[in-house]
Amino acid sequence: MASPSTTKFSGVLLRTLHNTLQQRTDLEGQLRRGPLQIKAVQSMVDEAQANVDAAAETLKKTRMTADEKQLQLQTREAHVKNLQGKLNTAASNKEFSLLKDQIAADEQANSVQSDEILEVLERIDTCEVELGRAQKKLEQAQDDQTKRVNEIEARLDQVRQDLARINEQLATHEADIPAAVKADYRRLVDARGDEAMAAIEQDSCGGCYQTLTTQVLNQVMLSTLTHCPNCNAFLYQA
Repeated sequence: MASPSTTKFSGVLLRTLHNTLQQRTDLEGQLRRGPLQIKAVQSMVDEAQANVDAAAETLKKTRMTADEKQLQLQTREAHVKNLQGKLNTAASNKEFSLLKDQIAADEQANSVQSDEILEVLERIDTCEVELGRAQKKLEQAQDDQTKRVNEIEARLDQVRQDLARINEQLATHEADIPAAVKADYRRLVDARGDEAMAAIEQDSCGGCYQTLTTQVLNQVMLSTLTHCPNCNAFLYQA
């Protein structure tokens, strides 16, 4: 049932309070979102940095692979030279033939190793290009971060100023609230913020959309303090 209160509460004041509270809620929301937006910008830089680190690590490992293969090739080439030196001292045709076969096999293996080294060197070139691209993207992300953070912080400074102004306006309007209502108002607003009030829209509560009875509508029209029977919000004419 509707509140039996006969306390008068200006609909104009309720509307003003509601609008001011809604502005405060919006500004407070912007303040809360600010750090999240800055964090999101930082995450883009972190991702770009991770890509640079990954590209650098890939390049490092590829270079290590090239060094290892080149060292292996040098060792095998030295081994071939050693075998070639033994040809002149072969004790028999059989030993000479075995040495020749070993040299041929090693030279074939060295040829394969040389091809593998060339492939690795090509991969190094590709890795260097990819690292360069990743570094440029990181630089761009850092530049964007600086610009975006400055924009966000400037906007937040303005929001703080606006919020201070709105709070002053709210305090002024709240001073006009009937004494008999202040405790109830404070309790509802502290618990529900701007949802403590609702405009009547098409004979329904604008907060919960409950259809209102004629009695409730009449009470609101007479500027009598009236709560929504369903959600308990202060009602006023839109």
